[in-house]
Amino acid sequence: MNTKDIQKNNPWQRALRQLRAAVKRTNIDPLLALQLENPDRVMEVSVPLRMDDGSVRVFQGFRVQHNNIRGPYKGGLRYHPQVDMDEAKALAFWMTIKNAVVGVPFGGGKGGIAVNPKELSLEELERLTREFTRKIAPIIGPDVDVPAPDVNTNGKIMTWIADEYARVTGAAATAVVTGKPIGQGGSEGRTEATGLGGSYVLQYLLKKRKLDPKNMTVAIQGFGNVGLYLARYLHEAGFKIVALSDSRGGIYVPKGIESIGAVEKCKEKKGMLAGCYCVGSVCDVSNKDVIGAREISSDEILTLPVDIVVPAALENAITEKNAKKIKANIVLEMANGPTTLEADAILEKKGITVIPDVLANAGGVAVSYFEWEQNRKNEHWKKADVFARLKKLMDDATDTVISVSKKRKVSLREAAYITAVERIASSATPKP
Repeated sequence: MNTKDIQKNNPWQRALRQLRAAVKRTNIDPLLALQLENPDRVMEVSVPLRMDDGSVRVFQGFRVQHNNIRGPYKGGLRYHPQVDMDEAKALAFWMTIKNAVVGVPFGGGKGGIAVNPKELSLEELERLTREFTRKIAPIIGPDVDVPAPDVNTNGKIMTWIADEYARVTGAAATAVVTGKPIGQGGSEGRTEATGLGGSYVLQYLLKKRKLDPKNMTVAIQGFGNVGLYLARYLHEAGFKIVALSDSRGGIYVPKGIESIGAVEKCKEKKGMLAGCYCVGSVCDVSNKDVIGAREISSDEILTLPVDIVVPAALENAITEKNAKKIKANIVLEMANGPTTLEADAILEKKGITVIPDVLANAGGVAVSYFEWEQNRKNEHWKKADVFARLKKLMDDATDTVISVSKKRKVSLREAAYITAVERIASSATPKP
C-alpha cells in the first residue's frame, strides 16, 4: 500500500475529516473545534515486569484522553503487540462523539499496553496489569477517567485494575472501571448490550420509515460477541438472517438461517462458521435440506443481494473498491470505522442508508454508563430494567439523529456528528 492509500485509510485522519465536516454545519466556537481536533492528554508509561523465570522485561503502556467536557474520559484498554497511536486517538475521539450522540455524561478515552497477553502466564498478566494501574492511577478515577475492556482484555483484568487502584488511592472505587464481572460490580446485560443496542437502532429507523422488518434479509460480517447477539435479536424480531461470516469464511443460506443458536454451537465445535448449515439442531457441511446454501468469503458477504448488510468485524471493510458492488438498501455499522470516506460518498450517491457506528454500536457504551451509575449509587439493576433503559436511550438517540438528518438535509452520519458536536458545545464552560 502506498503512502497516499495509508493516509487515506488512517483512522485519525478520517476522524478529523468527519469532525471538520460536521463543524462546518454548526456555529460552535472555533477554539472548541480546534480543541476537539487535539486530545487533551496522551500519556505513555514504561511498565517493568519480572517474568516467572526471573528475567525482566519492560513494556510500553499508554492512555489517550480525548475530551472531558461532558464528563469523565471513557474508553477501552487493549493489550496488543501493535499499538497504533493514530488508531487509539481516533477511537478515543469516536468515544467522545459516541457518548454525546447517546447523551451519556462521558468524554472519550483509549489506551493499553503493547504486549501479546497470550505469551504471558496468568500471574505475569496480573503483575503487568497491576504495575500499569499504578503508573496510570494519577490520571484515572470514577470522576476522571473510567477504562473498560477492549481487545484482549476482560472482566478479570478490570477487577485487578479496580483492586490495585483502591490500594494506591486508599479508597475502594468500584466505578473506576466498567466491564467487570457481575459479582464484582458489573452490570447485567453488558455482554449483549452492543448487539442489542444495534437491533434497537435498526428497528426504530424502520419503524420511522414504516417498513416491516418481517422477512427483511440480513447479512452479517463478523460473528464475535457483537455479530452473534445482533443476529440473535434480529432473528427474534422476525428478520431473515441469510448470511454470517467470521475471519475464516462464512455461510449463505438464501431461505434464511433457522437457528442462530445451532450455528453458534456448530462454530464452537468446528472452530469456524464455514460448513455450519443447520436444520433444527442438525448441522452438516453436506446437509441436502439446506437448498441453495453455500460457503462464502468474509468479503463476499458484504455484496450479497440482501436488504441490510452489517459490517461487524473490521475497520475499513467497505472501501471504494467494493462499495459500488453493495446491493443492500441499508448498511448497519456495528464495527468501529468500517466504511472509508471514499466508500461513504459512493454509498450516499447510490442512495444507500448508512447507520453510522457512533450511533449503531453505542449500546455497549450506554450499558457501561449504567454500570458506572449503579456502582456510584451502590445499586444492582435487573437485566430487564437495563434493557428497558437501553431501549429508551437508543430510541431517543436514533430519533434525534433522524430529525437532524431531515432538518439539515444531511446523511445520518453527518447528523450524528452534528448532534454530538452541538451537545459538547452546549456543555462547554465559556472561556474568558
